[in-house]
Amino acid sequence: MVTKEQTIALLESISRLLELKGENPFKIRAYTNAARALETFSGNFPDLVAEKHLEELEGIGSAIAKKIEEFVTTGKLGYYDELRGSFPDTLSELFELQGLGAKKIKVLWETLKVKSIADLEAACRDGRVAELPGFGEKTAENLLRSIERRERHSGRHLLSEAAIMMEQILEHFRGHPDVSQISSAGSLRRSKETIGDLDVLIATKNPKSITEFFVTFPLIERVLAKGETKTSVLLRNGMQSDLRVVANHEFPFALAYFTGSKEHNVALRGRALRNGWTLNEYRLGPEPSAKQPPKPIPAIDTEADLYAALGLNFVVPELREATGEIEAAEAGKLPKLVELSNLRGTFHAHTSSTDGRNTLGEMAAAARDLGLQYLGMSDHSKSSFQAHGLSEEKLLQQVKAIQELNAGFNGEFWIFSGVECDILRDGTLDFSDEILSQLDFVVASVHNALTMPEKAMTDRMIRAMENPCVTMLGHPTGRLLLSREPYKIDLNEIVKAAAATKTIIELNANPRRLDMDWRLWRHAKELGVPCSINPDAHSMAGFQDLWFGVQAARKGWLTREDVINCLPRNEVVKILKRKRG
Repeated sequence: MVTKEQTIALLESISRLLELKGENPFKIRAYTNAARALETFSGNFPDLVAEKHLEELEGIGSAIAKKIEEFVTTGKLGYYDELRGSFPDTLSELFELQGLGAKKIKVLWETLKVKSIADLEAACRDGRVAELPGFGEKTAENLLRSIERRERHSGRHLLSEAAIMMEQILEHFRGHPDVSQISSAGSLRRSKETIGDLDVLIATKNPKSITEFFVTFPLIERVLAKGETKTSVLLRNGMQSDLRVVANHEFPFALAYFTGSKEHNVALRGRALRNGWTLNEYRLGPEPSAKQPPKPIPAIDTEADLYAALGLNFVVPELREATGEIEAAEAGKLPKLVELSNLRGTFHAHTSSTDGRNTLGEMAAAARDLGLQYLGMSDHSKSSFQAHGLSEEKLLQQVKAIQELNAGFNGEFWIFSGVECDILRDGTLDFSDEILSQLDFVVASVHNALTMPEKAMTDRMIRAMENPCVTMLGHPTGRLLLSREPYKIDLNEIVKAAAATKTIIELNANPRRLDMDWRLWRHAKELGVPCSINPDAHSMAGFQDLWFGVQAARKGWLTREDVINCLPRNEVVKILKRKRG
């Protein structure tokens, strides 16, 4: 099944290819607008296509609707294949580099015959790129850094991309008569922020049937290896997927083993050895070289049975990173982790007044449809000109609009008025305290001057948190996974300052950010720093990202008590006001 996300990616690719060809700007924009229209659509995408309602979306005309229908129905689009045929296959690699858009790629290709990342690297190193009009030495240096960063992250994919593809693989097998048990495994099952290969585990009595059916999955580019117990394929999105087939009685051992992490598995095997047992991906059995008679091995039908046999409470996959979970499981001190259903509201969302794609009313309706009880709106401030940031006047107009909407909710829903306020270079804020004090909350974020030295950047953010109007710190490191490194910052000092200033730290749930990183949250929790899981939603569909934020929070050992948006509205109001006295 072709997903909405894959269709959006296709439309964006067509737009880029048309720009490379030098096509009419209106034609290019038509595909971009169609992609945006699908991004803001929050209904059932397969039904939208099957019932031929695509043209009802503003931004999608009949010609593009037919192309979408062809792609969704067949998994291919002849028009796209024809466009791709006009350029070298490797040229598309260049779009993966930060700071390189279609216009510059067109110049590089036509002027320097650059058709791949390898060509570009050579042209940067020998000075040809620096000599091009509109490029220069600084651009060449930045491109080399982007190439180096891409190499460092080669073979990695965002959790969101991996999760969507895995769901389609699982759906492919749903209802298959020979599937006894099925699960994802590996880093995806542990909800790591980036994923390598997709690991699928199936228990069956008929391995050949499962293997043959797997290679019929429509999104396979080619089969890399095929055997009775393991088959590897390359998918059209560039990911590799490995299917492992086991017997039903082997499933709990294989699931634990292939979920990992490696260090967690080593600890499990060590506990098995102390009981005179050996543990591998197929069984828990007596250790042949054990000096003492082994303890009796209990019946094991599930992963939970395996952990119990090893004297441990069950460890959920998100915690299996060798960060103390074994000791906590042994002592019966594993936390009850936060769940998506615990969220009563959220903060940090944008509207079409700045760089969002939906109106204030539409965003509120989308949040209500998810069962949330409140929403904190926070459009960009005036210095974020690239995001069409609000002036003081427009911000206060939005506050009034929020008050009018709240009056119509009859207490069943509530919008908190806020702003995502830029932290300026010196640590001051983009709006005066007089303006900010009229809001319910303020998310303070860095959006410019990202390359400051570590101490200067740390001091900048601490000064912002010292302002009593600042409620929470937004995406603290500014990272964009697989594309932009975090700014240089001392996160330990930031967390200490958050505790001292009673500032909430955001866990930005956008799967490109997942910032602050899960590895820092236990330390923040120990210091009493509250977390707010925020979607940074720029469309109604953006609220779906809350799931990724919850997964990151779970990896950080957070419970519902650690997350402010698990609180009812009356309690949240107290938290938002606590810095202002």
